[in-house]
Amino acid sequence: MQRIHRTRPNGVRSHKPVQRGSGPHASGANGVTDATGVALLAPAFAQALPSLAGLPTEYSHEFRAELVYDLCAALVREGLGTCESWKECGESVLVFAKHAIMRAIGEDRWNLLQRNVEYHLEISDVADREGFDEVMGDGQLAITVVCGGSGYLKIGPAIEALEAESPGLGAAFYWTLTYALYRLMRVYNHDDALQYEERMQEYAEQDHEENKGQYEFPEVEKALPECIRLSLQKDNHDRWNLGARRLLLKHGNGRYGSWIKRLRKLQQLSQIRVWPTYSFIEQGNYDSPPLPSLLVAFKERDAITACFDEEGQYMLEETSEPAVGVAFHPQNPEEARQALRIVERFVLFNHELFQLVEELQEWEKSENSHADTHLNR
Repeated sequence: MQRIHRTRPNGVRSHKPVQRGSGPHASGANGVTDATGVALLAPAFAQALPSLAGLPTEYSHEFRAELVYDLCAALVREGLGTCESWKECGESVLVFAKHAIMRAIGEDRWNLLQRNVEYHLEISDVADREGFDEVMGDGQLAITVVCGGSGYLKIGPAIEALEAESPGLGAAFYWTLTYALYRLMRVYNHDDALQYEERMQEYAEQDHEENKGQYEFPEVEKALPECIRLSLQKDNHDRWNLGARRLLLKHGNGRYGSWIKRLRKLQQLSQIRVWPTYSFIEQGNYDSPPLPSLLVAFKERDAITACFDEEGQYMLEETSEPAVGVAFHPQNPEEARQALRIVERFVLFNHELFQLVEELQEWEKSENSHADTHLNR
């Protein structure tokens, strides 16, 4: 946005008045200089200058604003904006577009996400190219969701409770959740920690002999619950996958049925077929994949958390891909509708996910409270 402010003095420094030598002048009888020869630059103007009161003192210009107007029209067609909301937004296209999108997300959903993860939704007509913002051609806009801070899920206690309910139920829950997350968002879990540990071992092998003793390995596999550690073996892993759906259905109405219902909802949302414009991401010069939207650990300060803390120190030093990025022509109703569907699915998935996260947190607090009460007694 370019902004032209009210008239103000220019930046050129003023000089001192030029000193002139005294010239010849005529004096009257009383010694006062005669006014003869002095003329005005312009004749007196009788009419007063018009008042500037009430007139705007600044002018705002939005570059390629027609694209934002087209987006606002698309939002209205989808029922996300009205004439009343247009007036409430002061007839500002940017405010109206943001208001309409926030209305689609909903205040309760937004507050839930804000409590758990740091997301930034942006609408722009520029894309990252070679580290610089370049204007997108062909009348396109881009909607992106960028993650600035990861959410956190400590799932170990829940897995132990599910395994106590029925052997294999905890592993089935974990792997079903993991596969659903993989389809829609970047997460950091045991797999990332194992890869980090493997890299550390490679660095140690390539380093000088006297430096090898300085390396500390997190021993990620020892931090995994036994059911997950066993299921990582290929034969067992295939067996867990085959029986997971049947096992979850069997306990869908049991003690932990609410968790399984939320998991089933996440699974359904992850399978909705929408087609994001991957070319928008691929053409950008990003240094790394999206930042993890969720850290999945089994215990507080376990090996997975330690690996994440080590790698997290360098995550913000690079240009990361957005968690969601879709380019579209706002003049094309179908493209605009598809872009909104992609963002909507992502928001709905995160909404369901962090409801599950908070439910598990409340359950764990309740379990710890009962345990403390029992010990005190």
